[in-house]
Amino acid sequence: MSNMKALPLLEPEAPEGGAQCCPPLTERPFTAEEAETAARMFKALGDPVRLRLFTAVASHEGGEACVCDISDVGVSQPTVSHHLKKLKDAGLLSSERRGTWVYYRVEPSVLAAMGALLTIAPTAA
Repeated sequence: MSNMKALPLLEPEAPEGGAQCCPPLTERPFTAEEAETAARMFKALGDPVRLRLFTAVASHEGGEACVCDISDVGVSQPTVSHHLKKLKDAGLLSSERRGTWVYYRVEPSVLAAMGALLTIAPTAA
């Protein structure tokens, strides 16, 4: 009996699940909610240990990594778990327990939304 669960596919333009956090910076000022969402994601990535963990997951084969494969970032295991939880709480990672290990994966729709946020909208000529 498998304990694996299929994750729902999130489309970049879907507002549910944080997939589209905000419009491009040059489009219009953020609403309070959009600013909170964007700040939460960028704050999570603003810590060097979290950024190392995030890139370790993102660059791992298949965009998914066991915590046992990414925990060598110069801090203790409880600290690694804390930082992974912060990334997960910000919606940047999802996780799945398989036996005694937890596997983390990047949420591509959130990355697409963050990329769109930083895109400069073309100006009208």
